[in-house]
Amino acid sequence: MNQVAALGLVALGGAAGSVFRALVGMALVTRFPWATLLINVVGSLLIGYLMARLGPLESVTAASLRSVLVVGFCGGFTTFSAFSWQTLEQMLRGEWGAAVANVLLSVVICLFAVWAGYRLGHA
Repeated sequence: MNQVAALGLVALGGAAGSVFRALVGMALVTRFPWATLLINVVGSLLIGYLMARLGPLESVTAASLRSVLVVGFCGGFTTFSAFSWQTLEQMLRGEWGAAVANVLLSVVICLFAVWAGYRLGHA
């Protein structure tokens, strides 16, 4: 697959992931960033599963699917930058307990989710 085609697939997947992320954010409006946590957990699960299932990059199909789903969709869907900003906002408001909880929950649950997705992909 040539680079232009790969970038087109990344753009398509990224647009879809970004729109889906926005929809989840609109559906879960709370003081604690539950939507961001949910998106990062689901995105971690999905990327673990996809990386396990897609196989080696020698296949044009696997390379195309990785471009659109892993780099594009998961890249557009997951929100680590939003997670970082929301955590900083909590710290700036003096909500240190919430900030620490957000960091710990995000890291621990997302690492578990990527492991679970990987295991599911090899099932």
